[in-house]
Amino acid sequence: MDLSGPGDSNAAALRILAVDDDPVNLSLIRAIVHRAADAAIRGAVLREAQSLGEARRVLASEPIDILLLDVHLPDGLGLDLAAEVRNEAPDELDGRAGPAIVALTASVLPADQQAALDAGCNAFLAKPYAASALTSVISRLVAERGGG
Repeated sequence: MDLSGPGDSNAAALRILAVDDDPVNLSLIRAIVHRAADAAIRGAVLREAQSLGEARRVLASEPIDILLLDVHLPDGLGLDLAAEVRNEAPDELDGRAGPAIVALTASVLPADQQAALDAGCNAFLAKPYAASALTSVISRLVAERGGG
């Protein structure tokens, strides 16, 4: 499902892909992004996918700045997609490929967090998370990559 934010007309708008098989979780992310206090996040172009297959199609068809990735999806593990993204051409700034990746999961054990980092995720948020936690992570990642 493709949903565009107010930033669609701006070529420099932040591009976010949210991947989650639960429509309620996608609705929550949509609300958080479109109501964020940070204008860059609020004006983001938001794409949505409910499976790894859909996410791969979006990633292959357009550039994405931030990937919000559920770990457990119906067609596999989000961490496998994170590793695939990282194994593409390395980013010149930090040796990582493609978008900044945030793992979103109810699995909160230290080993789960380490697995997300090992797969190439830049950040880890445990579900349920506060809106401010998600926007803070996105803002930090944008700033780290020179976008803010």
